[in-house]
Amino acid sequence: MVLYDRIGVGYAGSRQPDPRIAGLIDHALGDARTVVNVGAGAGSYEPAGRRVTAVEPSAVMIAQRPACAAPVIQAQAEQLPFPDAGFDAAMAVLTIHHWADMAAGIAEMRRVARRVVVLTWDQDLANRFWLITEYLPEALRYDAGRAVPIDRLLALLPGAAVTPVAVPRDCRDGFLGAFWRRPEAYLDPAVRRAISSLAAIEDGSAAGLARLCDDLRSGAWRARHADLLELDELDLGYRLVTWPG
Repeated sequence: MVLYDRIGVGYAGSRQPDPRIAGLIDHALGDARTVVNVGAGAGSYEPAGRRVTAVEPSAVMIAQRPACAAPVIQAQAEQLPFPDAGFDAAMAVLTIHHWADMAAGIAEMRRVARRVVVLTWDQDLANRFWLITEYLPEALRYDAGRAVPIDRLLALLPGAAVTPVAVPRDCRDGFLGAFWRRPEAYLDPAVRRAISSLAAIEDGSAAGLARLCDDLRSGAWRARHADLLELDELDLGYRLVTWPG
């Protein structure tokens, strides 16, 4: 079963594109007029003003795409059903860690497009996130087995540029690090279901979530993280990789 056929129900409600991140992706796409969005999910970050074709393996995710979204083909990243150099650019947003063969998927993106844009994360930096270190180390162990090291990605995209993507304090896209300054959100089951690592460890997260709830009630979380409450954005390791650089 495709992962998001199991955990993707209701995903589109929590995972709306953040306009600041969307702007970075759009800039990275450069002058591309035709774009293939690989692992497209419910259609977040598909840029306006370009001719976009979406590729998504999960029928559950495809069903959540709005009527105005780009046309979608149900297929795998590792076998894109397009001719060589069929697009100006290929993009992949927070998806490569789900691919069965990441290297094959990146090779396919390079085959079908002259430009590749990938939003991913640096696990070494993500490991420092308070949610993981203080409450849900199970998510760290889960991600350790699927996160793509930046060095490995750059070996597949030689000469690529790497741009840090800071997470705004009011980020609209509910990925794992989005609520770094809004910790109450992680207590919402709907929020957790739209974050693959938290959905995957749901059965083992009750104790950690109970500690978070207690710390929010007592004020211990805010006392410990008073510095975060002064920030408008935070680098949690998210990275935009653009090839050629």
